[in-house]
Amino acid sequence: MAFTGDALIIRACGRTDFQGGSSDQLYQSVHSQIFSLPKDTLLYPAHDYKGFTVTTVEEEVAYNARLSRDKETFKTIMENLNLSYPKMIDVAVPANMVCGFQDPPSKV
Repeated sequence: MAFTGDALIIRACGRTDFQGGSSDQLYQSVHSQIFSLPKDTLLYPAHDYKGFTVTTVEEEVAYNARLSRDKETFKTIMENLNLSYPKMIDVAVPANMVCGFQDPPSKV
C-alpha cells in the first residue's frame, strides 16, 4: 500500500502549472518511486474528483492517460491543460503549510 498524495490521482496526476511545479520532476518521481512498486500495490491518492478511492500500480501503468505516456508526451500534455487557477489555492496552500492551524503554535 502507498499513499500518493497529489502526485498520482486515479487516472490522472497532480498539477504542475503553479507553486513551482515541474512536469519533468513529477514524471520522474512517479515512474521511479510509484511505478517501480509491485504491480498489485494498492495506491491511495490524497483525493479524487470522480469518487474513486483506490487503484493499483498495474492499473495506472496501463490506464493513466497522462503518466502511461513517454516523458516528452507527458510534458506536452501538462503544458497544454489550460486549467483555471484554483479558486481557493491562495487560502489552501498557506493553511497546508501549518497543518490547517489558523494560529500555528510558535514552538513544536
